[in-house]
Amino acid sequence: MGGAVLSQARPVHRVLATEAAAMLLAEIAARHGPVLIHQSGGCCDGSSPMVYPRSEFRLGGADVLLGTIDTTPVYIGAGQFAAWKHTQLILDVVEGRGGMFSLDNGTGRRFLVRSRAYDEGEIAMLHRADRLRAMQAAHGRDADGFWLAEARRLDWSVFPTKADESSFDKRDFGIRWFADGELNVSVNCLDRHLMTRGDQQAIVFEGDEPGEGRSLTYRALHREVCRFANVLKANGIAKGDRVALYMPMVPEAAIAMLACARIGAVHSVVFGGFSPESLADRIIDCGATLVVTADEGTRGGKRIPLKDNVDCALERASGVRSVIVMRRTGGPVSMREGRDIWWEKACAAAPEDCAPETMNAEDPLFILYTSGSTGKPKGVLHTTGGYLLWSTLTYDLLFGPEHGRDVSDDLFWCTADIGWITGHSYVVYGPLSNGARTVMFDGVPNYPDPGRLWETSARLGVTIFYTAPTAIRALMREGDRWVTPHDLSSIRLLGTVGEPINPEAWDWYHERIGRGECPIVDTWWQTETGGALIAPVPGATATKPGSATFPLPGVSPELVDGEGHALAGAAEGNLVLTRSWPGQMRTVFGDHERFFQTYFSTFPGTYFTGDGARRDADGYFWITGRVDDVINVSGHRMGTAEVERALDMHELVSEAAVVGMPHDVKGQGIYAFVMLNAGEEGSEALRGELRTLVRKEIGPIATPDVIQFVPGLPKTRSGKIMRRILRKLAEGQADQIGDISTLADPTVVQQLREGMNEPAGR
Repeated sequence: MGGAVLSQARPVHRVLATEAAAMLLAEIAARHGPVLIHQSGGCCDGSSPMVYPRSEFRLGGADVLLGTIDTTPVYIGAGQFAAWKHTQLILDVVEGRGGMFSLDNGTGRRFLVRSRAYDEGEIAMLHRADRLRAMQAAHGRDADGFWLAEARRLDWSVFPTKADESSFDKRDFGIRWFADGELNVSVNCLDRHLMTRGDQQAIVFEGDEPGEGRSLTYRALHREVCRFANVLKANGIAKGDRVALYMPMVPEAAIAMLACARIGAVHSVVFGGFSPESLADRIIDCGATLVVTADEGTRGGKRIPLKDNVDCALERASGVRSVIVMRRTGGPVSMREGRDIWWEKACAAAPEDCAPETMNAEDPLFILYTSGSTGKPKGVLHTTGGYLLWSTLTYDLLFGPEHGRDVSDDLFWCTADIGWITGHSYVVYGPLSNGARTVMFDGVPNYPDPGRLWETSARLGVTIFYTAPTAIRALMREGDRWVTPHDLSSIRLLGTVGEPINPEAWDWYHERIGRGECPIVDTWWQTETGGALIAPVPGATATKPGSATFPLPGVSPELVDGEGHALAGAAEGNLVLTRSWPGQMRTVFGDHERFFQTYFSTFPGTYFTGDGARRDADGYFWITGRVDDVINVSGHRMGTAEVERALDMHELVSEAAVVGMPHDVKGQGIYAFVMLNAGEEGSEALRGELRTLVRKEIGPIATPDVIQFVPGLPKTRSGKIMRRILRKLAEGQADQIGDISTLADPTVVQQLREGMNEPAGR
């Protein structure tokens, strides 16, 4: 509604109009002259207003000029003015009929005139709804024109002339956006804010211990990014080179990401909880020649040996020439001469200015590894222009400032680690590109006690809080006593990410954390999508607990059956996307064929998300979970094959099969069916060894919740494991296994059932 406020003739009145209403007013005025809001009879509150734009309309001497919207005079009848003198009028536009609205002017669009007092929040909601409708309509009229207009959110060295050149068809397959445009990501996140926001907070850091914090302004962040970019260049890093980051959640991690972007290097962030073996796999796959790490990390009062893990990983990943080490704890670490460099010393000697590298929109920005069903992690590659636009746009749509307020009025806290895509898009790139204040949290939700998130939110004055359902469920189980001591009145908006949220957790989050009044933005998206695709725009979308609601503008989801046939109306099926969007991944690094086969071959002509979903009678989308061999544990995806491979490494294990199981806190847990070598017996000690092995090979997050030793696995005659049967058993639905006639040995199912009644390492 910017620029759509009517000047007031009298101080007792306030009249506002949404942008769509302002445009329609101007259109009517151009045809007919002034506009009069007049009472036409009793309805609803007893005074149903009509807008009269007709040519025979004549102003009366008692009619009151409320003001003008742009150049259009708006009057109100004297009687109406007297009746409404203590209220606010909101003019909006609706399609077709409904509510209290005027006669139309032949367009099918009608004014909705609301004649009761409206607070600022409701006005902001009207603005967002108006904006969302306008975006959807613009995309429907001219998709390419819409995306080029949205691209103006960014600062470009060369503005693109074309938007979407993507094809999901195998004959000319490829994803391309803004391909003739040029820009730099760090310029968009830093330089363009220096004149107006240089002294504003950019990053607010909260450490593992409460109150261990500091903040960086945009000016300070820009200076440190330039310094570290020069350090990278001094160590031989140039445009296109890969840099691996294995860092705690500290501002230096964001600095390293932005420094890579500034000089055109491609960063690959590896979650600090991953093992040396997993780190080595990722370094080798992306071909990184430099690693950025810290001496140690701290989580939940414990120290994590990050530098030691890097040293171990580099015994195998021999292509790394340099390791830059930040002092986080000051703990003792070994430093190899000629390879290892202290961050602080290198930056102190580096210049504070670094010219940004001009990048093509399709140049790589980062590689982020996510688990696949084959066991080998996929290097998801995102590019410069499309990814940055999508993270910028979706941050603004979902978490942007209320109407009439500045983005700096909010303090945004996304609790994700930068080792995951949520941390990339909604801790670093999305907030900073919008000029927001973003929190980086280097702790865990339950340390030093289960009130940590709420105490920190109250102390820092967080206004927007975005976290995973796993954390919400865990803290809900701890009870309200950890919430009630803290003043959470600063929070105006809540969000969830990583997995579907169950209605019980949604209700608790809304009532206890949001005081029953904060909207909840339940977002569905993936590492591969770059940012949210299905989510409610706060104030513009009515929510249902547990539903991600509707697609964002430009997103085209569809439900299909097992044969790829589109399902209409209320239905449940496989979730696919029929059109590309700017934030879509471009390839699996080093394996473009795998990219096509994984996402585009199952249902030709569409992007297959790997998720199932249902659409209700109102059109709302409900995500039902993975339909492939990927488990979602605490919002983090991992392939079952990766866990199976780790279990199979034990000398006593003949074969293992892993499936997901329901978990009250994590959403999904890991259930491992383990077959031992002939003559071997299972034991609690062996369960412990297997869990330790998985932690070592992958990381603690992949530790099986249940290990059941089994005499055999349900296989078809061709040797394929029937995971459908194992899933039903793990989910406690042994009576719903269905047909087992295709199994080579159907008696195995009964043996598995009986084994589930024995202790299974829960």
